[in-house]
Amino acid sequence: MTEQEFTHVLLYTYVADMLERRVPYREEHLERIQALRAADRLIVAGAFGDPPAGAIIGIRGLTREEVEAWADTDPYVTAGLVVERSVEPWNVVQGSR
Repeated sequence: MTEQEFTHVLLYTYVADMLERRVPYREEHLERIQALRAADRLIVAGAFGDPPAGAIIGIRGLTREEVEAWADTDPYVTAGLVVERSVEPWNVVQGSR
């Protein structure tokens, strides 16, 4: 498999009242993001919109199935705060490392 096949963007769309509802799950969610970073898997992560409408998480070194499995256990997903999600191959042309 090529590096491209192991680089994905995980896209989340959040519930409308995300700021209030995420509070009990935020610490665990951020710890999981930090674990991706510690494993050198994280390219970028963050919410977009004001208030947050969704999030983008760029992940390297995992297959699409592994990214899906990671998302399946994300506290934001299991708590029903993510109303839509997708995993797409990501062709990173330029970035920092």
